[in-house]
Amino acid sequence: MNPTTTPGTVFSTPSDREVAWTRSFAAPRERVFRALTEPEHVRRWLLGPDGWTMPVCEIDLRVGGEWRYVWRGSDGEEFGAQGVFREIERPARIVQTESMMGSPEALDTIVLTEENGLTTMVSSILFGSRAERDAAIATGMESGASQSYDRLAEVLGDLP
Repeated sequence: MNPTTTPGTVFSTPSDREVAWTRSFAAPRERVFRALTEPEHVRRWLLGPDGWTMPVCEIDLRVGGEWRYVWRGSDGEEFGAQGVFREIERPARIVQTESMMGSPEALDTIVLTEENGLTTMVSSILFGSRAERDAAIATGMESGASQSYDRLAEVLGDLP
């Protein structure tokens, strides 16, 4: 078992328009927050399936600030996402919009809680409709997120 995480990411669909996942990390909440919001760390772990890179990682971490990511597969295929920060409560909560490759906008909420050095992250995405949620799930987001969170656990072990 990796020393900076507890096993596994737990996925759920709490409503007909939402997908959510929970993951715990053996790291302080502030460290997890930094890994989620500082480009030099994000581009190391938020990669989805093996073989992808993130050549563009722009984060203007303030309410009204924008973020933009571009991923590139080993075959040169590119995939992008962008959004706007709606709420930032350091180090406990981030609310942001998200649109991937021209898809309808969704609302992401990340909540971080810490107890005895263990930080639990609950992340949810609220889509405009059940069809949008189901289409996102069909992309393999669960597998990609699980792989990314495994990488996040490794990155957290390297952060001061």
